[in-house]
Amino acid sequence: MAKALFKPLPLNSPELFPVNIFERIPENHPVHLISDVVDRLDISNIMAEYKGGGTTAFAPKMMLKVLFYSYLSNVYSCRKIAKALNENIYFMWISGNSTPDFRTINNFRGQKLKHHIHDLFAEVVKMLQELQVLSLDIQYIDGTKIESVANKYTFVWRGSVEKNKAKLEEKIKKVLGDIDQQIQQDNQEANQEEVPQKIDSNLLKEKLGEINQKLKKSPKSTQQQIQKLQNEHLPGLGKYEQQLQTLGNRNSFSKTDEDATFMRMKEDHMRNGQLKPAYNPQISTENQYITHFSIHQKPNDTTTLAHHLEGFKQKYNKQSKQVVTDSGYGSEENYEMLESNGIEAFVKFSYFHKEQKRSFKNDPFGIQNLFYNQEKDFYVCTMGQRMEKVGVTKRISSNGYESTISIYQAKNCQGCPLRGMCYQAKTNRRIEVNHRLNELKDKARALLLSPQGVEKRSKRPVEVEAVFGQLKSNNRFNRFTLRGLEKVNVEFGLMALGHNFRKWAGQLTEKLKNDSVLMSFVNNLSLLKHLESFKFDFGKPMMENYSFV
Repeated sequence: MAKALFKPLPLNSPELFPVNIFERIPENHPVHLISDVVDRLDISNIMAEYKGGGTTAFAPKMMLKVLFYSYLSNVYSCRKIAKALNENIYFMWISGNSTPDFRTINNFRGQKLKHHIHDLFAEVVKMLQELQVLSLDIQYIDGTKIESVANKYTFVWRGSVEKNKAKLEEKIKKVLGDIDQQIQQDNQEANQEEVPQKIDSNLLKEKLGEINQKLKKSPKSTQQQIQKLQNEHLPGLGKYEQQLQTLGNRNSFSKTDEDATFMRMKEDHMRNGQLKPAYNPQISTENQYITHFSIHQKPNDTTTLAHHLEGFKQKYNKQSKQVVTDSGYGSEENYEMLESNGIEAFVKFSYFHKEQKRSFKNDPFGIQNLFYNQEKDFYVCTMGQRMEKVGVTKRISSNGYESTISIYQAKNCQGCPLRGMCYQAKTNRRIEVNHRLNELKDKARALLLSPQGVEKRSKRPVEVEAVFGQLKSNNRFNRFTLRGLEKVNVEFGLMALGHNFRKWAGQLTEKLKNDSVLMSFVNNLSLLKHLESFKFDFGKPMMENYSFV
């Protein structure tokens, strides 16, 4: 029987020249792309964050390379990043064998990048635009809710705060009234001072100061009341005022992450509609690259569009010619804003798909199917009765936009044989109509049903929803790990950069596979020549190394 032979262990065999472990890194690995792109980023604003003196600091560009590659590799923990810098050959190469600890990495990510992540992201997107990968002429926009790291049971609700604050104010008014009555009796004053109608913590402090001056020697019961005001009611009132200030125009926040708002999540393992502290990231995509992102504290997508588009314009000094969204953005406010900015809006509205159905079109009682006399401003119901205009009301959105609603009412619905099918109220039928919104919907409908609109609508799920699927499902990014709006912006910005680098590197690899001539050329090059070929400057022919158009 033949003896089994085994290969020698390289480390146990003497070699004339030491082995370079970095030769094991493939020539088309994403670390090369990230390294070359970061080398060409303008980071003067980040450099300004460093103060002179003291010990030496790790190079900011090296730290950026490490973070970009970490998020590309789905490594989000600073401890895991620090460990990989000592164990992972790709992390070793991209860091130049530097080994910052997890505190240094976390400080750089949370402090140095919190005001600059949008600028870094925009610079990378501009590189892709120069390579003609992106045009920035169209935005496919959508939002998703991502859970905060905050405890989901540490909630503060506006309704509870306002209710408890009102109760406390009533108690304070009663106590102040009793104390003023005591002062009147002691000083035999003719008139009793009026207790203020509205009480806040500052006014209560002033009032307590006055009372202490007037009641130097007062009964024990009065002293107890004053002590309760100072030790219980005053701190409690200040707490409610602070909570209302934190809420702003929101309805809730978390005590362990005050910037997070409680939202209803799709990822609900309890399946009971449980609210969780979360943020609402909005992204714009083109060719499945993320071209812009913004983080919002409101659960409703409708009110986020104007702010999101304004951020895009500021970063790129231009606005897209076209915007494509789902029905969550179809409001009068958004249609007006898009029209005033000259943007071609492929924006669906509520019931867009439903109104294409035969049952909706043939519903004789639907407002959309009632006859409207525009000249005399009245509707005609299914039975032929005129519904005259009886009033106008105003509605203001959370962004302050004012809509005008016209109200129409039938004169007499008693005895109508179709009343049971028409409506269920006991009074005569009333309808509310927003004529301006209907005009804007007509324009949007014509655009959405055009051949170009059908193409854009069919492409939107492939664009933006596929990106969210990649981030949340494939990359397992369904919960933030940092607290506060500024740090959440940094974390999502790094995720977006990681996504763009991953797609960029993947398409470059695909290009190499499909180009047999180029593949043969690359295989015959030495590592040194290959690295030299990746040193390009924008505007020079070498830039074509990263182009695949």
